[in-house]
Amino acid sequence: MTSPQTSAPPAGKTFGVTVAGLNKKYGQTAVLRDVNLEIKPGEIFVVMGPSGSGKSVLLRHIAALEQPTSGTVHIGDFDTSDPTILEKVHLALVFQSGALFNSLSVYDNLALYPREHRLTNEAGIRERVMHALSILSLDKAAQKFPSELSGGMKKRVAIARALVMEPQLFLYDEPTSELDPVMAATISEIIATLRQQTAVTSIVVTHDRDLALNIADRIAIIMEGQVRATGTAADFQKPADPAIANFLSPVFDLKNPRFKQLEHSHE
Repeated sequence: MTSPQTSAPPAGKTFGVTVAGLNKKYGQTAVLRDVNLEIKPGEIFVVMGPSGSGKSVLLRHIAALEQPTSGTVHIGDFDTSDPTILEKVHLALVFQSGALFNSLSVYDNLALYPREHRLTNEAGIRERVMHALSILSLDKAAQKFPSELSGGMKKRVAIARALVMEPQLFLYDEPTSELDPVMAATISEIIATLRQQTAVTSIVVTHDRDLALNIADRIAIIMEGQVRATGTAADFQKPADPAIANFLSPVFDLKNPRFKQLEHSHE
């Protein structure tokens, strides 16, 4: 999902994302309807919504995997309709399924991208891979195969593989789906920690309300293909829209201890 390092922007640069008037139809079915978003460089932006709301389709447009029926998506100043977009932006997408190669060890899954793009020699690849595994506490899993890993470990390997690409934009599609609460909390902490360490812009698509509450700088709620509201987690403490209130309940309420922390942070 990224381009060779030789044609990418300067290392360390991160990008914001602008979605303007985005519409997507499959046949006569409108999946996205006039979506407008402004995602700031370096923030964790969470897109939430019920199943079938269009949030994963939106993510695929940001990742330049699909093109809109109308409207635009820009990563920094680059239009994602440009066929050379991935030569200009280091973009990493963590798929919901992990999308690991079952025939390759964990190490070789991570080493595949830098090997294919000849980013460095084998010693440099090893250093990059082992560094990513270390950050995700996966050092001992390097020679294991995906079939030997738990669901939570597969998610962590997928994130480590994305990290090896040194992305300037991190995209996560339902990173905590099918995980137990303890592992979901671990993934949440990893996403927040990676942003602190790399300052990379992160866009997270999820229906996991706890995840959003714990990591988001800002949240967009999408329903039936439309953005119904955006704001911080604290902004959604008492949503005026009944549909949003019903979707966010019971996590987003005064009984949640995270809200007390948010309230204090805004005093």
